[in-house]
Amino acid sequence: MPYKNVTPPQAKELLDGGEGWIYVDVRTEAEFAAGHPAGAFNLPVATGTPPQLAMNPEFLAVLKANWNKGQKLLFGCAAGGRSARACEFAANAGYSVLANVTGGFHGARSPLGVVEKGWAAHGLPVESAAPAERTYDALRRKV
Repeated sequence: MPYKNVTPPQAKELLDGGEGWIYVDVRTEAEFAAGHPAGAFNLPVATGTPPQLAMNPEFLAVLKANWNKGQKLLFGCAAGGRSARACEFAANAGYSVLANVTGGFHGARSPLGVVEKGWAAHGLPVESAAPAERTYDALRRKV
């Protein structure tokens, strides 16, 4: 696997560790606006309204315009599926230091309930507003 899986608390440790990790929230702009990990950037890997999503054709172009292939990137989504897909896309494009945040923002759920707690349920820092430079609109303008 060209990326590692980390839990939300492990992701927070990486972000706080001073090694330059960046959290990229790959959920839709609406999901991001409703709440996201503090300090996250928004680069949707898919567009539309869940569960009706289509792959974002601009994803790789926007990724390449904003971060070099050696950048340490944490990809997170709602539950971990879209972010795993984003890791695969990035790895195939030559990015080499990647991590998927398992459980995502809301947690991974099975028919029986929560399997893995997400970022918010761990009580990690959350924000609903983001500086303009961390929004998808700003990132997309660099293409």
